[in-house]
Amino acid sequence: MMSYKLDKYDKFSLKILMVSTEYPPIPGGVGRYAKNLTEGLKRSGIKVSVLCNEKGKGDYGGIDPENGNNSKVILDVIDEYVPDLVHIQLEHGLYGLKMDAINPSKLSTNIDEFYKECKIPIITTFHSAYPLRQWIELSKHPNLLDKKMITFPVNLSKQIMAYWKRFINYRSFNTANKQKMQMSQASIVFSNYLAKLIAENDEKSLKNFTVIYHGAEPNFNMPIKKKEAREVYTLPINRKIALFFGFMTHTKGWDILNNLDIPDDWAMVINQSENLFNTIKPSSIDGHDNHRAILNTESKNTHHGKIINLNRGFLTDKELSILFYACDIIVLPYTVTSGSGVMFDALAHGLPFIATDLGFFREFANKGLGIVVKRRPNEFAKAIKKLGANYSQYTKRIDEFNKELTWDNVALQHYALYTTVLGENEGIKNNLFPYVSP
Repeated sequence: MMSYKLDKYDKFSLKILMVSTEYPPIPGGVGRYAKNLTEGLKRSGIKVSVLCNEKGKGDYGGIDPENGNNSKVILDVIDEYVPDLVHIQLEHGLYGLKMDAINPSKLSTNIDEFYKECKIPIITTFHSAYPLRQWIELSKHPNLLDKKMITFPVNLSKQIMAYWKRFINYRSFNTANKQKMQMSQASIVFSNYLAKLIAENDEKSLKNFTVIYHGAEPNFNMPIKKKEAREVYTLPINRKIALFFGFMTHTKGWDILNNLDIPDDWAMVINQSENLFNTIKPSSIDGHDNHRAILNTESKNTHHGKIINLNRGFLTDKELSILFYACDIIVLPYTVTSGSGVMFDALAHGLPFIATDLGFFREFANKGLGIVVKRRPNEFAKAIKKLGANYSQYTKRIDEFNKELTWDNVALQHYALYTTVLGENEGIKNNLFPYVSP
């Protein structure tokens, strides 16, 4: 991958419609990504308008996971805005993914008709695809560990049904991804791993994908000194710090902290927040209900003084940047992942990662940016020591890699792809009436 330097003169006539259900101030990784990409495209001279949920501050609103008319909403905005192309940030759950427990062929989202009816080029960024085991893990019932005589049988039956529904719909979900790839003039992913997963290693399908890394960069022009950053969050100065950060979902795997033998010179710092469209309760840490952690106050767990729960909830980009500067590594003990914006954010601040040995993380560990291990507390403990002993080797490689992650560079790679797509689809470019609403 390379840094792009393209002239601006031919960008000003280009009009893009960016579609993302999440968009700030809605908290969510997809929305934050869409906003940063949009701002990068605008800085490069491209005109971009955003269609999002009514609670987001985009240019157009109306799409929602519960809105069965999402396709019509998108096509109506295309009629009004008349873009050269439409760019979909595709996370199926944000467009009302529906699965049938009996007939998997009924799997659908409420933007399927859009893909069939749209008459201008479509670019799709795929945010999720899963191996079977991870796909099944997404259905894990949050209350199954509750062994009460009355509730356990009910929870167990719900879990069995959820597993069954996921299992029989796995092939249909993969097919839905491939169909949207085939109906898009270009498809973007954040890793080669995800491209191969969606394409099912088919060489012809792989050619439809372009890997453009998730952008990430600090919120400050100059790095903040670690001591100053730690003072902001009242964190210890005399220890190395491993950060556990993200939205509250059971797939984050932070319950591993319950049995983690933390090295004496390390502290684990936790901060989690709620996602508007994802309310699945995560596993508890030392018996604490993580839903109580949405407080704008600071509290500390004792656990031998080695685990610090900030309880800050959703952080602004500035607050998040300070927190990354305060830490030494990021720990990602996930049970499921298609990609991780948190990993890219950490790398942008010079932090190497330790993660579960999942396909996505393995790709970047192979670049020397972090370590992947089996999801066992003792394996993570050993990795923390290993990373600490070889820290400078990792940070040196990260410094080189980060040049690819600036949002301006990411935006210019998108621009190159946009112009390629429009050059190949000249016959439908700037069609003033691509769709007429019924």
